[in-house]
This record gives sequence, structure tokens and C-alpha cells, in this order.
Amino acid sequence: MQKVLIANRGEIALRIVRACRELGIKTLAVYSEADVESLHVQLADEAICIGGPQGFESYLRADRIISAAEIADVDAIHPGYGFLAENADFAEQCESCNIKFIGPSAASIHKMGDKAVAKETVKQVGVPVCGGSDGTVDSEDEAVRIASEVGYPVMIKAVAGGGGKGLRIARNDISLRKEFVMARSEAEKAFGNAEVLIEKYIENPRHIEFQVLADQHGNVVHLGERDCSIQRRHQKLIEEAPSPFVNDDLRKRMGEAAVNAAAAADYEGAGTIEFLVDSKGDFYFLEMNTRIQVEHPVTEEVTGIDLIKQQILIARGEPLGFTQDEVQYNYHAIECRINAEDPTRNFIPSPGCIDLYYAPGGHGVRVDSHAYGGYIIPPYYDSMIGKLITYGRTREVAVERMYRALSEYIVRGIKTTIPLQKAIISDPKFQAGEATTAFMEDFMDRTPNFD
Repeated sequence: MQKVLIANRGEIALRIVRACRELGIKTLAVYSEADVESLHVQLADEAICIGGPQGFESYLRADRIISAAEIADVDAIHPGYGFLAENADFAEQCESCNIKFIGPSAASIHKMGDKAVAKETVKQVGVPVCGGSDGTVDSEDEAVRIASEVGYPVMIKAVAGGGGKGLRIARNDISLRKEFVMARSEAEKAFGNAEVLIEKYIENPRHIEFQVLADQHGNVVHLGERDCSIQRRHQKLIEEAPSPFVNDDLRKRMGEAAVNAAAAADYEGAGTIEFLVDSKGDFYFLEMNTRIQVEHPVTEEVTGIDLIKQQILIARGEPLGFTQDEVQYNYHAIECRINAEDPTRNFIPSPGCIDLYYAPGGHGVRVDSHAYGGYIIPPYYDSMIGKLITYGRTREVAVERMYRALSEYIVRGIKTTIPLQKAIISDPKFQAGEATTAFMEDFMDRTPNFD
């Protein structure tokens, strides 16, 4: 593997550039017209413009990405996350063009990308799943019948969903009929697939995910868990590893379930098995993300394992260089997503020019960002401009460093979520490790002023 095309933008594209450079691999950045000044374009060995500023004109154009790969004679394509990262057709096109897709096979993406199929797949290897429909649900009447069997509240979930799209909660027959129609409509618009399933909804759970790695030689390991419970509208805001809720016994049982789920999917590469965990410690499979996660740095800082490099080494055919027993959790790490949004105005996006940018530093602080002074944030993409990660020997140290680092972070010219993140980090419930997925709604009610 001599050259890798990076089919993404922003901080993850820059992250891949760095990993490839350390491995002695050349990089090709593909970019939209809006990203000509982006850091990954400037730092990659080569760069090719593939279209207009909108995602559907560039980063979602598989044909243009494949053409760029052939023109530049690359060996592999790294999709990052988002865009085409979990697109089985794109993975299949790469395979047919003899270009290595740095990720799982198209078959694995198909299997785990459909939530109904994924649920049945993991159920067959003993992974706990929530009660609900055996497959997709096609009518309101059928949805009501299933809800009466499992009991309210229930969750309507798009089988091709992600990022909270096509996901609705119903607490009675009337709301179920309404939300069923809304979920199908939203799923059709977002994914081109209106199919949904019905599951029992767990009140106020923890959202805990396990990082897995699987090579081409049948070896599968997990690298522990991340707690992603602090979310707004199913979008994660803060993640940490390990979870303050998970003890050694629960970690062992959930880790084994995650490894079994990945093996059942004939998985290759880095992936994430997501679970919902109730107050008693009972856990249920939610979904599998067949790509690298935004929050992967916290796992890297806790274990010392570079996940992007592991993806590349696995794609190169190399076996994992460690066993499950050799994975150690030496630190605690926290990640805050820094978004160009105004949290005082219902999180409205805040694109525009960054007049002044200063990233925090010091011991135990990491910043993954493509932002810099003078950079113009385009209005066409996700609003995340960076990730701030702090780590230490204990959770208390990581929390203290996060508050200090957020206080040092300067981004002028636009609005960001930094003031909100500082308020969350200072909140007694967060500091006590008591946050569930209900945290943000309660926090916003209790803390109306945080700017």
C-alpha cells in the first residue's frame, strides 16, 4: 500500500493524513470547491477537486472519487466517517476496481447497516436485544399490535438510520400512529428507505459503545467502552472512556457480546457495537457502526492504540499485533465536540470566518481540528470544527484538565459550543458520573444561561 485516497474532509481527513505519513504512505486528498483552503488539502501529498460545494456534488459522488483514485493510481481509499463511509455500494465499487476499501466488506456493511438484519444477526449469537418486531413493520395497525405486546413506550427506528434520523418515541396508540408516519417519511428523505422496526424503549439509559478491531485472519478484540450518554437530539456532545458506570464484570460481559457480534458479521477493520444499558446494568444491542467513530480518540488515549493506523494495517493484511489480554486501560479520557453553533439560539449553525484561533495545550491535552485563524467555515457540512480531548490517570484529573482546556480555547469571529461544554463539565451530575441520555434535557432546563 503506497498511496491512499482520503474520501472525506475536515478533522478526520487530517487525522488520516497524519497516520499515513507516520506509516510512510503517500496521501491523495479529494476536495470540494468549498474546501480548497482546508488543512487536509494543504498537507496531503496530492489533491484533486471533485466537484461543487454541496456534499452531493462532491463527497457523495462515488464515481468522481473512483475516477480520482484511478487517475492518481492509489492502492486504497479511506472513507473516514460520514459521507460514503457506510455505503456498501461504494465499498463494492472499490473492490470491483481493485482498490482496497479501508473498512469492512460490502457484505458486512449490508448486514449491519440494515438494523433489522443486524438485530437478527447478533441475536443468533446470544447478544441481548430489545423486545419488539421481528423485522420491518409496514403499517400503523401492525405497529400498534406490536406495541401492545411489548408495552409502551416504544421506539420507531429506521432500518437504514443513523444520527437520530428516522427515530421516534411513542407513549400511546395515538402518538404511535403519528410518529410512525413521521419516522417513515423522515427515513425516506434521509436514506431513500422508509422501512422501520419497532422496539421497546428503555427509559433514561446509558448509551455505551464498544470499540472492536477485527483482522483478516479471524482475530477479533475489543478495546473497552465509551460512554456517549450526553446527547442532544441523538447527537453526541461529550464522550468518555472508560464509562464511570461500567464495572469490570459488566465490561467483560459487554465486551464478549461486542466481539461475538463483530464475528457474526464476518467483520474486518475498526467498528463499534452500540448498546443501551439500564439502571440495573442490563444491556441491549442498539446498532453497529461499520466505520471509525468521531469519538475514537478517547479510546486511543486510554489504550495507547492508534485506531487509524490499525485500520490501515488490517487493510494491508497484517494480523493484529496484540491479544485481548494485552489490551490495557491505563488512563481516563474525555472528548468534547467543538461545533460552530450558537447554543443560546437553539444551536443554529454559525459558519463564517474565524478571526482568531488558539487551541489549548499542555500535559494531557489533545486537539483534533482542521480550523485555524482566517479559515472560513463553509455552510454546507456538519458544524463540527474540532474535538478537544483530555486524559489523565483518573477521571477527576481528566475532568479538571477539560475545564482548564476549554477555558483556554479561543475561537473568535463565530459562535461555538465551548461555553456550553464548560457548563456541562462543571455540572454536579456530570462530575458525579451520573449522566444518562436524559441528561441534556434536564440540564437545559436547569441551566438556561451558560454563555
